Amino acid sequence: MRYADLHVHTSESDGTLTPGQLVKQALSSGLSAIAIVDHDTVGAIAEALAAAQDTDLEVIPGIELTAQYEKQEIHILGYFLDCQNKALLKQLSLLQLNRIERVHKIVKNLEEQGVKLNAQDVFDISGKGTVGRMHIAKALVKAGLVTTTGEAFRKYIGDKSPAYVLGFNLSPAEAINLIKEAGGVAVLAHPYMLHNDELINELVGWGLQGIEVYYPEHSQSMVNFYLDLAKKLNLLVTGGSDFHGSVKPDIKLGMIKIPIQLVEKLRQLSR
Repeated sequence: MRYADLHVHTSESDGTLTPGQLVKQALSSGLSAIAIVDHDTVGAIAEALAAAQDTDLEVIPGIELTAQYEKQEIHILGYFLDCQNKALLKQLSLLQLNRIERVHKIVKNLEEQGVKLNAQDVFDISGKGTVGRMHIAKALVKAGLVTTTGEAFRKYIGDKSPAYVLGFNLSPAEAINLIKEAGGVAVLAHPYMLHNDELINELVGWGLQGIEVYYPEHSQSMVNFYLDLAKKLNLLVTGGSDFHGSVKPDIKLGMIKIPIQLVEKLRQLSR
């Protein structure tokens, strides 16, 4: 059997491996395909494709778009994208600016909590990649304000924590349309995080094409539920580890993988 991990991140967003390092690790792990789905950027794709050239590894161009529905953050995965699509690249540029602004807002909220952090320290850690909460968490650790990134999320920047800021300017419908217009397939990431399975019906109405059934945080009962839901709603089934490298040491590349046949179904739906 040949397998794929369809949810991996690089240093272009909040992962710790460069695209080249990720390809090398994927080859050593025996995977046949990986999908790089960095947050709101396709910056890793060209380097990864070059690194995988003349190997047995397929690198699937992808993305994880951050959308907002009411007061909820929703992640939409895109697979088999045209990474040169002008509308996509234009929107991604806007999202990068949005993320920079969000860091400043979170830093201000932290200060109101008595936690003084310099925004530039966050940007120094993120470098040229997409800046996000993991970089804020790392900056908090580096400054000695928390012991671990997990503590940073629990105490300050997690979804319902005091310094959290939502503020994404992309609706789920817009994210889905952006992916499809770029020739990709739109898939809901880690659906358990919605805490609202009824919302999936609305996402399907907006053009959603698949659902990430196999995921580290999904129990077997969740997997069974989402498999049934995918069948009911005529959605493709995907899965992946959500690998980030050393920043999430318990998550190993390929620990969640799917048969290559499911990848072929994605490919057939893309254009």
